[in-house]
Amino acid sequence: MRLAFVTGSLVHGGAERQAITLANRLAERGHECHAIYVKNDPSQLGRLRLPAGSTVRCLHAKRYFDLRAVAHLHALLERLAPDVVLATNPYALLYASLASSGAPLAVSLHSTYIRTLKEQLQMAAYRPLFWRAACAIFVCERQRRHWLARGLFGRRNCVIYNGVDLAYWQAVNAGALRRALGFADTDYVIGLSAVLRPEKNPAQLIDAVARLINMGLPARALFIGDGEERARVEARARALGVADRFVISGFQEVVRPFIAACDVMALTSFTEAFSLAAIEAMALGRPVVHPAVGGAAEMIHSGQEGWLFPVGDTATLVDRLASLADPVVRARMGDNARTTVGARFSERTMVERYEQLLAELATPRSKRAQLRNRATAH
Repeated sequence: MRLAFVTGSLVHGGAERQAITLANRLAERGHECHAIYVKNDPSQLGRLRLPAGSTVRCLHAKRYFDLRAVAHLHALLERLAPDVVLATNPYALLYASLASSGAPLAVSLHSTYIRTLKEQLQMAAYRPLFWRAACAIFVCERQRRHWLARGLFGRRNCVIYNGVDLAYWQAVNAGALRRALGFADTDYVIGLSAVLRPEKNPAQLIDAVARLINMGLPARALFIGDGEERARVEARARALGVADRFVISGFQEVVRPFIAACDVMALTSFTEAFSLAAIEAMALGRPVVHPAVGGAAEMIHSGQEGWLFPVGDTATLVDRLASLADPVVRARMGDNARTTVGARFSERTMVERYEQLLAELATPRSKRAQLRNRATAH
């Protein structure tokens, strides 16, 4: 197949990382893959491993809706004549829909809840684009039910879980990195791997660490990432007197050793669909403490691979993290976590399901040309 992948950007984020992985793996399977991104944020461009001859283009949109970028995308799609176009998230769907070359259009959706009036208005505008899409791909069953109940669906709808490469996500010795980050062997290091955006609510982990320290536990925090909430996290740490108990690594191209340097991983998000960061941690044998949001319960059986807690409930978050301060408990849960990823959330399974779906959606280019010629004749 000839496939075109359209993303809003290549900014650091799980949705963009998943799109890049999918393009790389399908190219390895012999498909002709092309990557196009709307806004000029190429932070993850280095992750693309497409063969020579593949198109990797930025549309250089200067504003949210840029007609010149739409025209550029239309020209690209006309030249490439893909069998299927796969858009990642609604913003990319907007451009792919308006620039349509007649190829079937699928969209993968990586968000669940919308929190602001602006986001609600945008989603209202996106709905008709989903209705016209050949397929809407959701990343977990709960997300699918949530959006279908709110009138967001494609002509076909399916769930494909995010997946990770177990051969890559093997345990690594991160002792040297752990020491370089300033952590002692006796420290209880809690990691959070995310872009520090408001919906990730990262300051809650600072509150939890402060309470764990008051309980007498040697808690430390490692934030793997960066973002606009960094200043708030640092201010909260100073206010609670724990500024020396956490480290922010900044954006990392390779996060595996940083996750391995942690004893457990936590998420504190207000909203998640199906966290790729959580699956990566589980694959490394790290138990995950995750808010009960999105598809968390489809990933983690509370008390088995980690713990769930009510969104925003710091007291329960602290209790869950305190239980994992026991090395025996977290080793058992970490083993369970890796087993679960291998059984249900492998990258190979994800890629095979996408490959099958895209093959079913693909309209042969010869047939599309016949239809176009027929339409032109009339």
